[in-house]
Formats: sequence, structure tokens, C-alpha cells
Amino acid sequence: MSKRSPRLQFTEEERASPELKKAIRKAEKRMDKLEKAEAAIPQKQVKRRVVDPQTGRVTTRLSFEEKKKPPSKLTHALELAPGETVLAAVHRELRQSEKDNVGVESAHKLEETAEGGARLAHYAHHESRLKPYRTAARAEARADKANMKALYKEAEAQNPQFSSNPYSRWQQKRAIRKEYAAAKAGSGVKNTVKASETTAKAAKRAAADTKKASAFVARHKKGFLIVGGIAAAVLLLFAGISSCSVLIQGTTGGVGVSTYPSADSDMLAAEAAYTGMENELREYLDTYESTYDYDEYHYALDDIEHDPYVLISAITALYGGEWTINDVGGILQSLFDKQYILTETVEVEVRYRTEPRTGYYTYTDPDTGKTVTEEYEYEVQVPYNYYICTVELENFNLSHVPVYTMSHSQLSMYALYMSTLGNRPDLFPSSGYIGKYITNRPEKYEVPPEALNDETFAAMLAEAEKYLNFPYVWGGSSPSTSFDCSGFVSYVCNNCGVGWNFGRLGASGLLGICTRISAAEARPGDLIFFERTYDTTGASHVGIYVGDGMMLHCGDPIQYTSINTSYWQSHFLSFGRLPNP
Repeated sequence: MSKRSPRLQFTEEERASPELKKAIRKAEKRMDKLEKAEAAIPQKQVKRRVVDPQTGRVTTRLSFEEKKKPPSKLTHALELAPGETVLAAVHRELRQSEKDNVGVESAHKLEETAEGGARLAHYAHHESRLKPYRTAARAEARADKANMKALYKEAEAQNPQFSSNPYSRWQQKRAIRKEYAAAKAGSGVKNTVKASETTAKAAKRAAADTKKASAFVARHKKGFLIVGGIAAAVLLLFAGISSCSVLIQGTTGGVGVSTYPSADSDMLAAEAAYTGMENELREYLDTYESTYDYDEYHYALDDIEHDPYVLISAITALYGGEWTINDVGGILQSLFDKQYILTETVEVEVRYRTEPRTGYYTYTDPDTGKTVTEEYEYEVQVPYNYYICTVELENFNLSHVPVYTMSHSQLSMYALYMSTLGNRPDLFPSSGYIGKYITNRPEKYEVPPEALNDETFAAMLAEAEKYLNFPYVWGGSSPSTSFDCSGFVSYVCNNCGVGWNFGRLGASGLLGICTRISAAEARPGDLIFFERTYDTTGASHVGIYVGDGMMLHCGDPIQYTSINTSYWQSHFLSFGRLPNP
């Protein structure tokens, strides 16, 4: 095994400590079981030929190597997939014939039963081969858990302030996990580390991380007011679905929850890997006509691009915490497959072309009586297949993917990471989100006081302004997940306390419940609709009109915006008045 759980070494003094004794005993017991499980993994015999250089005598010796782990269930299923696909197609054809032929139906049922039994036996054999490996994997997980608990106890013994502050404790545990992962990466079957050295290194790392986070908070006090709002909603959500709750004390705690937990090297590696996948796709499309031999090509290709903060936030939310590049290959591929939809269609047309032919005719010369053969040229219409290839690439937009792939709690964490860019604006400084979320946040607009005389509008505005500068999240419809445009307007209307309760509607749905009015009739509290802001029909964007040519809407982030710019004027669809509450 290239990475092995290390056996922790403790001093006699540590073993005698009442606080550590139980944790140490359990860690050592788990390691004993792990070593026993690893010893049960089957070994294969390897014949090695050894040649004596002096005598030339050849000796064959047997040595033992750990057998390569059998493929996982997923890999195993993929290996069988081509055959299963063919069988499925055959069975579909047979089923179509069953209705007309009882004999075919009976034979088919018997065939399916035999195939099912064969597959069952095959899988049973595969599972028996996997058993020692799974036993070892479970033992390794339990050993890691026991080791981590012992290290936490060791850290508490070394530093009495370890548990005094939730954020400090979180930083300490995070640092211990990193040090333990580094120790686990050590090669050799007898990998051992001193517990006291590991926790000492972790304490030093945690202190540096805390200092860095505190300095960041000092520079971005305003931004963390928004983090606190989303974090509070996330914590309420977690409290409702789990018996374990995250405790945050003050602004510094918010930093911990909203900070990317993974190492820079792993996050940069994930971004590089995703960019590499995009480059492969780009290369495939750039060389398409030299790879294939069709007669005609048509292309409809979206740009190949993504924002790295969306990628890292999505990976971290989906994984559920700290990860390494080796952990997230499947997540990267899944995100890529959902962002880029490549469709290649080949149509065949029967066309005709003119081709020359040579014909022959004979005649008898009337003077000599001799038979003469002469050739002549003529043309014919010949059918041939003409191949037309259409290549379409849709970039679904990586920021639109999370709502389709994440649970509610994962989407909440994604929104939280995006609201602060993981507290790492230095990680990808060229990202467009830096300007929108960090260095140039939209300024608050002061709505004219006379507009607030309308109690309904005043209630809407009071609710809406709670979410200023929240990030745009496609499909988001609550403070815990943040919002998209229609989710924001729906939530404000339903929760401003004036009596509306029409649920979560899209932009077109909101337009449907409104009465269309002219620009001259529009007043604060009406909705304003736009079209063609992305590829869809009807209303595609909605905001709350606040008067004087301004709207409050979920842009990116939620902000006040003038509707008199060339962009919004070119996409304007209609004003709409909501029904009476």
C-alpha cells in the first residue's frame, strides 16, 4: 500500500497520563487489527530467474508480492457494460417479437434466466475476491479515526487553550489533519511518527493560519457582514438536519466556515486539471476535420471557459470539506460532463454526380465487309453518399451546474464559499468575481424617502435590502442558498409580511401573475421584466423597480442598478404590477 496509516509513538509519560491513556490504547488496538487485516490480503507467487555470473547456473526462486486489488464494483460494472448493452439491445428486439410468438417468448424468458444466473455467479465470485481488501479498508478507516482522536487529546494536553475558542479548535484540528495526512503519505510498511512532534507542528501551522485569517478580516470587515448572514442561514439549516451543529463566535468564526479548507497546491492542481480537460476538448474540435473524413461540416460552438472560483467552491461543497487532488477526480469529470454538452450528428444524403463512361459499337464496312469495333464516350448519373457532419458544443455555464447536482445543504455551502471566494482573492486574481465581490462591490443606493410612504413597497424594500451583495446562485431561492433573479423576487414578496404567498416562481411565472403596465404607469414596488438576457423565450430576468430609473435585482451580486443603460434598455420587456396581497 503506497499510503499507510502510521503507528503513533507515545512516551512513557504520555502513556501514563489519565487523559491520554484510553485514546492511546484504542489507537494501538486499531493499528493491531489493521496490520492483521493487511496480512490477510492474498499474495501472489512471482518466479524470478537468478543467474550465477561465475557458473552460469540459472536458479528459479519464488517471491511473494501483494496481489493487485481487484477492480471496484464500479470498475467491474464498466468492464461488463459493453456486453450488457449488446444483450439489452437483443432483448429489446426479442420483446418486440414476443407479442406475436409464444414460442419466442418462452425461449427468451429461459435465456434471460440463464444469463441472470451467470451474472449472479460472476458477481458473487468478484465479491469474494474483494472481501480481504474491504476488511483492510474498514480497518484502516477505524485506525485513522482512533489515531486522530489520540492526536486531538495530545494537542489538548500540550495546549490547555486548545478548546477555549471554537475557531481556534477548528484551526487546530484542521492543522492536525494535514500533519497526519503528511505522515500517512510516508512510505514503508512500518511507518511510525511521534505524536508529540505531529501535534507541535500542527499547533505552529494553526497559529500561522489564524494570524493570516485575522489579518484578512481586518481588511474586509464590510464583506463579512454578508458572510454572517449566509452563515447564519446555513447553520440554521444544518441544525435542522443534523444533531451536530457548527458553533461560530464572532466574525473570526465566519472566516473559518467560509474559507476553502484545502491546500493551495491541491486547489491549483484541480484548476489545472480542469483547464487541461478543456484544452483537450478544444484540441479535439480544432483538429476535427483532420480527424474525420466527411464531405461537409457545420459548427455551432459555445466558448470553452469557466471561472476557477466557481470550480473550487463547487468541488469543496460537493466533497464536503478538505480534499486533495487525488480525492476529486470523479467530481472534476462529473462537473465537466455537465458543463460541456458535445453533440455530433452525421446525416447521409444520396446525391448524384456525372461520370464519363466508354461504350463500344460494331458495324460492318459495306465496302470491305469487315466487322469494325469503335468506342465512344457518354455520361451517366451515379448515386453516392454525401456525409454532412454537424458539431454542436453547449457550454451550460459551470455556475449553473450546482443547483442540479447538489443537495440543499451542499448548495448552501457553495453559496457561502462564493460570497467570500473562499477568503482567498489572491488564489485566482484574474477572476471576474474579484472586482464584483471583493475590490469593487456595488454601492448602496438611497431610495427617495417619499417612495417609502407606500407601506407595501416599504415592506418589500426592508426585506430585499437584507440580501444586498449576496452572490448570484443559479436556482437559489432562499438566504441559505442565496438567490437567482426570480428566486430573489419570489422570496422577498413571500416573506415581506404584506400577504403574498405564491411560492417560488420563475421570471415568466412572475410576469404571468402581474398586470402589464406601461413605463409611464410604473411606480416603486412594481416588477420590471427583461428578455433575451440568456438563451430562452419570454421573460428571462426580473427585478424590483424602486423608482427614478433604478431597480433592485439579483445581478451578480444582488445590487441596485440603473435601468437606463444601453444593455437593459435593449433587453427591456415590460413592467408588471403584482396583484393585491
